[in-house]
Amino acid sequence: MSKKNNPISIIEESFLSLKKYLETNINPDEAVFTASFISDLQKETTSIVEICSFLNKDSDFIQKLNEGVISASSKELLYKTEHFFLSDIISLYEKEAANKNEKTQFVLAYFYDVLRNGHFADKNSVKELNQLVFSDEFKNHLVKIRKENKLQSSKLALDQYFLPQLLIKEKNTKLEEVLNKYQNFIYFAFDKKFENGKAFSDFLGLDLSASKYDKKETENIPEEDTLEKVLKELNELVGLAEVKKDVAELINLLEIQKKRSKQGLKNVDITLHTVFLGAPGTGKTSVARLLSRIFKHLGFLSKGQMFETDREGLVAGYVGQTATKVNTAVESSIGGVLFIDEAYALTQNLSGNDYGAEAVNTLLKRMEDHREDLAVVVAGYTEPMKMFVESNPGLRSRFNRFFHFKHFTPAELFQIFESFCAKSDFIVSDEAKEKLVDTFELLYAEKDESFGNARVVRNLFEKCVQNQANRIVKLKKINNKILKTFTEEDIPEPKETQKSVSFTATDETT
Repeated sequence: MSKKNNPISIIEESFLSLKKYLETNINPDEAVFTASFISDLQKETTSIVEICSFLNKDSDFIQKLNEGVISASSKELLYKTEHFFLSDIISLYEKEAANKNEKTQFVLAYFYDVLRNGHFADKNSVKELNQLVFSDEFKNHLVKIRKENKLQSSKLALDQYFLPQLLIKEKNTKLEEVLNKYQNFIYFAFDKKFENGKAFSDFLGLDLSASKYDKKETENIPEEDTLEKVLKELNELVGLAEVKKDVAELINLLEIQKKRSKQGLKNVDITLHTVFLGAPGTGKTSVARLLSRIFKHLGFLSKGQMFETDREGLVAGYVGQTATKVNTAVESSIGGVLFIDEAYALTQNLSGNDYGAEAVNTLLKRMEDHREDLAVVVAGYTEPMKMFVESNPGLRSRFNRFFHFKHFTPAELFQIFESFCAKSDFIVSDEAKEKLVDTFELLYAEKDESFGNARVVRNLFEKCVQNQANRIVKLKKINNKILKTFTEEDIPEPKETQKSVSFTATDETT
């Protein structure tokens, strides 16, 4: 027999309503939290409510959560996500109960009042709230709340938690967000931080793959590498004439600096930190890899590897962990290049609880700590990147070298297509070549800043491979030439390709 789909009963009066307790005479000098702390709690619990509302829409998920719950008082009620959230938070509170104090108790009370009563304590009443947490009425009420809102399960062990266990089992996309919120509760309540998400999952006793938290995107330097090999690879890249010129001039500058040092002459400070400006698919990542090897061969970096990341790899969704993520990226980059794609996203405040500024400040400190053996390359669209560099005095002082990556011309786009063909044993018939030229001229004429350049060419190449397969699979006799030749029929119509590119660009920005 299924339970009724009703929320659990709500206490008539908000727990943190001040009316009953304003007659307390606690010394205000004993205040344990501030108005800004309450504001932080409001942001945090607001996001928790949003997660709960999302999960509550899945009736199957709610049903599975309720299976096996032991509740003598509410057998006919179907608990919602917020009650399981609250129950798990109470379990976390009790796990750290030895370290509890008035601030800890207030945090639990605040979470309770939002999740059960929809009430946010008023930060403007911080003085009275600080009095409230010292009162006997408050402490007695807190005991009652813990007793009445802690759920028991016939399926979970005593040290397991309702929401994470089911989210793992269902492979739900909200798992990491929920773990972030549980971790934030521990931070707010006990000022306790964890080294990383893996450490916190271990604290909860969850069976999560370490690779999820320890993923590294490091490009190591090839064996038997030389400066000549690197420069040859750079010159073989399609287009990028201006960038190649900039790199050559930088090499000349660094070479002369080395010679001046050998002669005992003073040198001006030269930063290896660089800004790459331009649209996607114009070779920024490839050039960054080459730069890391060049700096190594010139003796300005010790290893020459490259670590690639972006906002997601540097900014955490929970309190106190952004610095840890930045430090991990920097440690992986020492001796080489830290490449940050779409770096402008670090200073675009996308939500109320944003830690991008923390990421930037931590990065600037680590850049200073390792200024002798670390190069940071930040990349992205031209105008947002200029705003990014201007957003912080530390960024302006450290990033004063700019490489401009221009859109590839139609001829260069066709050359890139031919390089994909060469790598995969394809050739292009004369008729197909004419159609491709028309396509790239149309794409170039209609391009905007988001045009994907080489990425668009790769997508078109893969579409041609698919079209060719659909065409020749029906043939009774297939030879080597047929297998490797693109005909005009295999090339999509130019307007069709242009339409798909416009659709993709629009879809990515909405």
